[in-house]
Amino acid sequence: MPRYARRLQKIGSSILISLPSQWIKSNNLKKGSIVPVDINRDNSISIFPSEDTTEEAKEVTIPYSPASMDTLVNQVYGAYLLGYDMIRIKASSQISFEDADRFKKAMRKLVGLEIVDEDGFHISAQFLLDANTLDAEKILRRMSAIVAGMYRDLLEAIKSKESSIRRVITGRDDEVDRQYFLLVRLIRSAMMDQKLAGKLNLSNIDILDYRIAANLLESAGDYIVDLAGTIQDLSRIKVVDEIAEAGALVEKMQEKSVAAFVNKNRAESNVVVTTYGGRFNEIINLIKNRAESKNLESAIAVLNLTYSMDKIARCWVDVADLVKPVHLTAPLKNA
Repeated sequence: MPRYARRLQKIGSSILISLPSQWIKSNNLKKGSIVPVDINRDNSISIFPSEDTTEEAKEVTIPYSPASMDTLVNQVYGAYLLGYDMIRIKASSQISFEDADRFKKAMRKLVGLEIVDEDGFHISAQFLLDANTLDAEKILRRMSAIVAGMYRDLLEAIKSKESSIRRVITGRDDEVDRQYFLLVRLIRSAMMDQKLAGKLNLSNIDILDYRIAANLLESAGDYIVDLAGTIQDLSRIKVVDEIAEAGALVEKMQEKSVAAFVNKNRAESNVVVTTYGGRFNEIINLIKNRAESKNLESAIAVLNLTYSMDKIARCWVDVADLVKPVHLTAPLKNA
């Protein structure tokens, strides 16, 4: 990508800068053309070749074939994540009731996507949210709040040996997935539209970091669901106090890592890393050592528990690691 340097010029009371002639020609601009200028969060500016903010809705048509429903459902998800505003399922023969129901269930898992037209030969769904009104930080915090609630309820279920909690937690994980898909759609759209990225105050590195953070939160939700499925196996474990302490540390790491990420607070992110490498590892090893070593089933359950808790904790360490190191930018004063 070519880079240009221009000298600021003063004419009257105005400061002017000339634009590259190649850019002017390629965008069919001329004297009197209006070009929007956005001031970005990093104090840079973005200049766009047109003030026209109306955009054609992106549409995609997916041909229906009853023999490849798994692939078709994945194509619906893919079209949503790629930012398509209208997704149509079109068939040359009648869509079966079962397949139509499956399509509609898949679409209901995608935030903002609503079915607007349907008959026996086609289903049309439209994304009804305005990307300019969405907020990546709020979506990420919403994901974090749901995951935190899932984890707290899981810890309580481990204490009370309540094995039915898995169904409840799985339902909440579906909502985590919904928010995850919405966030991925938003940041992918921002990658392809610098004007949108500017309105959302997302730099290129922010877009990349949000994508990674969203994936880590979604993974943590999956790990919690997996752990919830082993509660019955944990009934023989007699280190409840230690599990509660480790659980509290994981909760603290999640809270601090997400806050550090959105606030770009390196000091708080360091607390997460230190907690993981220090007290968390100590208590995890203590749980292993205090397990009833003579009871093989109990020992296996303990190892599975500590392994799962460590995977969840590692998610929060990885979120904390996304916070950029703080560099000294001000000149040192003479002593």
